[in-house]
Amino acid sequence: MGGWCGIRGVCVGLPWTGVAGRWGITVPAEGVDGGTCGVGAQSILRTLLALSNSNLLDATNELSIRIKVNKESGMLHITDTGIGMTREDLVRNLGTIAKSGTAEFLSNLNSGDGQDKNMNDMIGQFGVGFYSAFLVADKVLVTTKHNDDKQYIWESDANSFSIVEDPRGPTLKRGTQISLQLKEEAMDNLEINTLRNLVKKYSQFINFPIYLWSSKTETVDEPIEEDEQPEIEEKSEDDDAAVEDAKEETPKTKKVDKTVWDWEILNNHKPIWTRKPDDVEENEYNEFYKALTKDAKDPLSYTHFNAEGEVSFKSLLYVPSAQPSDTFNKYGTVTDNIKLYVRRVFITDEFTDLLPKYLSFLQGIVDSDDLPLNVSREVLQQHKLLKIIKKKLIRKALDMLKKLDAESYKKFWAEYSTNIKLGIIEDPSNRARLAKLLRFQSSVEETPTSLADYVKRMSEKQEHIYYIAGSSKAELERSPFVEGIIRKGYEVLYLIEAVDEYTLSAIPEFEGKKFQNVAKEGVSLSENKEKAEELKVQFDPLTKWLGENALKDQISKAVVSDRLAESPCALVAGMFGWTGNMERLALSNAHQKADDPQREFYLKQRKSLEINPRHPLMKDLLRRVKDDPDDQKAKDIAVMLFRTATLRSGFMLQESADFAESVEVLMRQSLGIPLDEKVNYDDEESVGDQQIDEEEEDKEESLEHEEL
Repeated sequence: MGGWCGIRGVCVGLPWTGVAGRWGITVPAEGVDGGTCGVGAQSILRTLLALSNSNLLDATNELSIRIKVNKESGMLHITDTGIGMTREDLVRNLGTIAKSGTAEFLSNLNSGDGQDKNMNDMIGQFGVGFYSAFLVADKVLVTTKHNDDKQYIWESDANSFSIVEDPRGPTLKRGTQISLQLKEEAMDNLEINTLRNLVKKYSQFINFPIYLWSSKTETVDEPIEEDEQPEIEEKSEDDDAAVEDAKEETPKTKKVDKTVWDWEILNNHKPIWTRKPDDVEENEYNEFYKALTKDAKDPLSYTHFNAEGEVSFKSLLYVPSAQPSDTFNKYGTVTDNIKLYVRRVFITDEFTDLLPKYLSFLQGIVDSDDLPLNVSREVLQQHKLLKIIKKKLIRKALDMLKKLDAESYKKFWAEYSTNIKLGIIEDPSNRARLAKLLRFQSSVEETPTSLADYVKRMSEKQEHIYYIAGSSKAELERSPFVEGIIRKGYEVLYLIEAVDEYTLSAIPEFEGKKFQNVAKEGVSLSENKEKAEELKVQFDPLTKWLGENALKDQISKAVVSDRLAESPCALVAGMFGWTGNMERLALSNAHQKADDPQREFYLKQRKSLEINPRHPLMKDLLRRVKDDPDDQKAKDIAVMLFRTATLRSGFMLQESADFAESVEVLMRQSLGIPLDEKVNYDDEESVGDQQIDEEEEDKEESLEHEEL
């Protein structure tokens, strides 16, 4: 018997943590069960002898753990087929508090010539683990049979103990049975479903079988008694043959639902992560994923690896084919997607930082040989080795995503694009790796393109990666900011998701190429510097007039643009200001305070007005300004151009009523309607009277038809 006298182990230190995990008993290491009270260490010593002497296992070849409950007596029985204990073992180990068999075994081991590294990972140092059973039990009975001794019963109520020879004889053949007389408040541990869930949670991947005595309903055939046989009406002598045939066809059995009790195996899923990746078939990975996650669909991808170095661990990570619709409502909360094991013993699935938030969609297992087991989960979570494990997990996960084929990655991006973009914002150390996974709509490609492919298509003269953000690709294709860039033959990335502009703002460059938001200042496309300077001097009267006179309260300045092709002008944000898309997102953010100083600062920032010197409207406006700087018509045109530029540039118009009035004025002028002509209310009454008269006539006509 290994571990906690049968509760935690069998034979080669088999750990069993279904009950131990629930009751707070320290969990052992697989294969080298540390045990408590000295029992586990003695088990290992004898088991090592059994490896060279198979006769020690002659009593029974079965290596298993069986769990059975008796609700009437309130007893929980856990039986293993380990090597058991002698009477001397019971006295020395179970009868002595603070007697650590682990410490004794390690002392013996260290005094030898050789030393197994894994043996030093055993737990159990103080010899008190066994007595944690009394937290849930009023009385504990240990029935055990060792090959070298008779079968004994050790009984204790935590105050005293007794040992007697079992009058039933060697019923166990070999092994140990723990019988717990549970306290009233611990009776839920007698429920079959409770035990089943505990074992599957903590010991699902133990090599040795764990059985639970449980019931199920089956439909069986039972013979029909003679008095239940259906009566056959008597027939005439001519129908004797038919009567005989009817008797032969009468059913002799009936279908009955019957409760059948039998041993149910609870840990039938094997830990495939402990095998070499080359030895595991794809269908095995898929079936294991479904058993682990209860997902009916195959995973989109997986990675199976063994990490060595400062910390050694095995891991199997899966990418589900889809993530829940409420993922981002729970973003950053604790998930149970990654299960931490230590030597195949489940520890916890409640870590908050084993993976970063943006990779919380990954499902899988991490199994370490180096993490300690005899500390609390809170202390373990702060262990320095976990930081190393986390770093390696992220690297392997991103490598897995990078190696996806085009079709698989298309599916992945459709589901998890927001996660990757959030990762760039949240994880500076992995930005370069995450940037290679990004995909965006483009002015050149029909399907989303990567940044690497964009850079490959760049012309020799192009120095920046151009992008613009908005609500849809159709809207951005007609933006004034992309006109000149596309006309030059340059490619523009269209960012249409809310997080996109934040994401690229966090990346300074990609493969040596800096990013340029074309909705901000700093875009220069002119190749002829002399021509550009001439246009600037030529339109200097207009730019000064706009910035210092007509629009001095609306804009910070007016400049000549070389990015505009078809539009007369555009409103441009500063290098560190908010674009129209960012303002729209900020105003629609219900969680942001309306009086936030930072928000108010960016919203009140004035923008620059870039004018197109080649556009006829700008040329005419320049002429008017030169002729008469106080021309009211010129001022009205300037205000109208500013307001339309505000809308076309993606910003929200503050003076919507004034804009509507100015549009109405233009419509009146184009239709020849006097500007001072008012709305006529004088004929309202006559129109109403005419409607009433028509209704009265209709009523009279209907009455005449009824009389006829």
